[in-house]
Amino acid sequence: METGKASKTALRVAIRRAAHQLMEHPRVLDDPIAVPLLGPGFARDMERAMHKVARDFRAFMAARSRYVEDKLACAVAKGVTQYVVLGAGLDTFSYRNPFAELRVFEVDFPATQEWKRAMLREAGIDAPESLTFVPLDFERKTLAEGLEEAGFYNRRAAFFGWLGVVPYLTRDAFRATLATVAQLPPETGVSFDYVFSPDTLSPKRRMVFDALSERVAAAGEPFRLFFTPEEMESELRTAGFQRIEQVDSKQLNEIYFKDRADGLKLSDSRSGMLATAWV
Repeated sequence: METGKASKTALRVAIRRAAHQLMEHPRVLDDPIAVPLLGPGFARDMERAMHKVARDFRAFMAARSRYVEDKLACAVAKGVTQYVVLGAGLDTFSYRNPFAELRVFEVDFPATQEWKRAMLREAGIDAPESLTFVPLDFERKTLAEGLEEAGFYNRRAAFFGWLGVVPYLTRDAFRATLATVAQLPPETGVSFDYVFSPDTLSPKRRMVFDALSERVAAAGEPFRLFFTPEEMESELRTAGFQRIEQVDSKQLNEIYFKDRADGLKLSDSRSGMLATAWV
């Protein structure tokens, strides 16, 4: 993402989540904020996102958000009261948070956060008292510093959602974030998605990946960081995480799309995974 500019990929993700609300029943992710947040200005983009060829993207965007929110619910059940959304973009969890004791910290680049707050005002959506915005310029301040200044308690466990971010990072930035999370107390966890190394993909999967890679690069946010599942396991163990879960599209289909009457599911052109790791 270009410094000082809002994220284009964040908007595209939000449009697909909103389209899921209109197109699929039952919804994998029930998000009554998604459509109002976008407003009427994105009708043409929404129409494209609702096309049948975009179905797999809609399904994945919904499933990955649902996966992270399900992991968060498990953390809350164990007493976690802090949730950090890293690279929040147009994520809507804060505005439909069902947990009375949960504080939410949305971390993002200042420009993206200002853009989101303007959209919220335009849509007449008020920020809840449980939400704290954390505008963070990583060139000037670390994640730990930004969170501490925002009132985050680093002596309490927390859960981190980190969707749609890791593939755009440098390896050093990825490791620095893992290190920050891993220093927190036991029961702290982080969920995120990552992309497979392109040279490990089958020809079919490589075609899907290349098409997506071209689109995000054209938006000024190219993919830079890739892993195999084995490499990711090693990264997480080295950072200090004790328990690790990785799920692919086949497993997500079993969890969220089994026995649907409409046949909605993720395609088999897998090019990445979702991971959760706990301290």
